[in-house]
Amino acid sequence: MCGIVGYAGNDRALPILIDGLKNLEYRGYDSAGVLISGAKGVRVERVVGRVSNLEKKLQGKRGFEGSVGMAHTRWATHGGVSERNAHPHADCKNEIYVIHNGIIENFKELKQELGEKRHAFKSETDTEVIAHLIEQIRKERPNLPIEELVRQALRKIKGTYGLVVFDAREPEKLVAARNFSPLMLGIGKGESIIGAEANAI
Repeated sequence: MCGIVGYAGNDRALPILIDGLKNLEYRGYDSAGVLISGAKGVRVERVVGRVSNLEKKLQGKRGFEGSVGMAHTRWATHGGVSERNAHPHADCKNEIYVIHNGIIENFKELKQELGEKRHAFKSETDTEVIAHLIEQIRKERPNLPIEELVRQALRKIKGTYGLVVFDAREPEKLVAARNFSPLMLGIGKGESIIGAEANAI
């Protein structure tokens, strides 16, 4: 079972996300990644191995001070253990990012369909398909908010999921959805936290 943590609020997101991932380490994983959105834009970092490896890689790096972000620990299913297969995954424009637990059963069909529409994939995962599917729907219906884009994408997906989506066009927001895979939402004063389970929150 992979780990998911998301935060949107007034505090610095990175320490909250790292603490959440550490509380989920017992679930087992082989790689980790984080996305932070702040005044300096969107920053993503991914590593193979432990959350402590991610912490070390982030030490001294600028641009990770924002108050919105999401983080993930992955247990390889589709694709091997590598940084490029670690979450989060992005669309072609690096605008839409996704972290995901579960299995997208029809990802091969979706990937072929999206490839025919000139989407370029960077990983071997089923998760990346979600980001490109949202991007494709945006091309067809450019005025929809990210919540509706996610809803429409999920109508095309078969399988189980607990996922979080970030859109660089709406950088103060996270969208979460689940189907069988567990996902929890904690609502505080001026902040929200998403977690794969209570330990993350």
